[in-house]
Parts: sequence; C-alpha cells; structure tokens
Amino acid sequence: MPFELPALPYGYNALEPHIDEQTMRIHHDRHHGTYVTSLNKALESAPNLQGKTINELLPSLDAVPEGIRMAVRNNGGGHYNHTMFWEIMKPGGANTPSGDLAAAITAALGSVDKLKEAVNAAGLGRFGSGWAWLVLEKGGKLAVVSTPNQDCPLSTGQHPILGVDVWEHAYYLKYQNRRPDYLTAWWNTVNWTEVAARYQKARKG
Repeated sequence: MPFELPALPYGYNALEPHIDEQTMRIHHDRHHGTYVTSLNKALESAPNLQGKTINELLPSLDAVPEGIRMAVRNNGGGHYNHTMFWEIMKPGGANTPSGDLAAAITAALGSVDKLKEAVNAAGLGRFGSGWAWLVLEKGGKLAVVSTPNQDCPLSTGQHPILGVDVWEHAYYLKYQNRRPDYLTAWWNTVNWTEVAARYQKARKG
C-alpha cells in the first residue's frame, strides 16, 4: 500500500497505427489511474489487507469485507488487467509464439490462427464492457474465456496468459463502434515473449 500506477513500458505513440496515442494516454493515465486511486481508497478501511499484493487479493475476494468487496473486485481487477495489458503489448509488431506455448496453443485450440479466432469471438460476444482472455485452467490446459467489466480470471482460479480489453475506451477514438477492426489490429501489438513467460510462470504455480 498504496498501489501505484505503473509507467507504460514504451511511449504513448509506440503502438501506432494499431492503437493511437490519444487512446493510450487516456486509457493509461485516466482509466487505469482511476482504478488505482479507487482501489487504494477502498482499502483504507481494511488495514489487514493493505500489505497484500493484487495477486493475493483477487483470488480471495470472499475474505474482503462485504462493504468494500465490489470496489476491490472492480478496481483491483481493473488494476491487474490493465497492468497485464500494457505488458503483453510491444511496439513494432508481433512475433509468433514458439516452443511450449505454441505447442500448448495447438493442443488446446488447434493453431495460433484458431486461438485468434476464438479470442476475437469471445471479445465480440461480450455484450457491453469486458475482456477476452487466454487462460491456463486448474487442470493445466489453455482455454479462451470472457469476463464482464473488470472481472479478472484470477478470481475464478484461472491464470491469465493473454487478455484484450474490449471496453469502448480501449478503441472508440480510432475505431468508433468497429470492435472487429480493433480486435484484428490488436494482434499486431502482441508481445509473444511476454505471453510465453506468463505461461511458464502459471505452469509453475
């Protein structure tokens, strides 16, 4: 405590033309910044939770006092989800997954192209605001899921490996209501090296 807004690991304009500079500034500074501020505010009344990491809080929401549980769920999820989102993107386009991650994607979903189709479908099928994810399930298999609002898969015992934000604030300035175009373009920003590292860490528990 308190949680802090992490700096972007690259410039605001680094993901052009796929994600525009103005969107990145508003998304990171204002939206993510507000989640961090609101999470810290909620935890002021729960000093016993103030030493916990976000990775400890989100899987144990039942242990959070009922009066602040929704605030921690929403804002803690927003903080975790966005921190991951910035880290799994990179400037200059994307590499393709390889090694253990590529093999696991093929085993679970058929191919990387099938993964992209499934994540895009999950993102398009999410009514309103939310996220589409590639997660490692408790049994050790990869799966594609979608969550509403800022809910995080950590809260349901799944380990997020990759996630794409489909809230309108993530894309509306550039793509307006064309969520399919945003999702297609987003794959050009994926940092597969970071996704693979998250996969290996999740496998080790």
